[in-house]
Amino acid sequence: MIPGPGTTIITVPGLRGHVPEHWQTLLGASRPNVRPVVPLGRENPSLDERVKALQLAVETAGGPVVIVAHSAGVIATVHWAARHAWTDGRARQVRGALLATPPDLAAPLPDPYPSLATLAEHGWLPIPRLPLPFPSIVAASSDDSLGDPARVRALADAWGSRHHELGAVGHLNPASGYGAWPGAEPLINELDHAKALP
Repeated sequence: MIPGPGTTIITVPGLRGHVPEHWQTLLGASRPNVRPVVPLGRENPSLDERVKALQLAVETAGGPVVIVAHSAGVIATVHWAARHAWTDGRARQVRGALLATPPDLAAPLPDPYPSLATLAEHGWLPIPRLPLPFPSIVAASSDDSLGDPARVRALADAWGSRHHELGAVGHLNPASGYGAWPGAEPLINELDHAKALP
């Protein structure tokens, strides 16, 4: 099964530019109902711009959406939910969110990522720990250098997300040896058909 014909998949990238071989890019190239939030890259650490871009993507979808976020895109998504999803009724529009390999932002990120001080200055920290107002799945790696498994599970618990163990996939990106991620499809489908939260 695939997401319903009226469902838009919105991909939310992390702190990177456009990467042709990234699984989010490949997902977008493989189906017409994917709408990417344009990557801003590591040189632009603005959380506000990312939240505004996600809000615009949801507003212009014109129907139900499944959010598919990776890395820092997960953190941008939970900030967006804290700012918008509860307050303006957008939660009803979101069928679910697939949150893949979030960083825990508890330890410095390697170069060339922004420093934790820069991220904090731009509003990334603290990470919201409110339950998300829509179904969600945190797809977690057991050996992600950017996200300690125990801390990522604690975030998933705080967000009310189902924790889905991926095994040793690093950061689930080309640098970890991953391009296409076929495992995203069944998780997206699960979310598209999930029962809405009360």
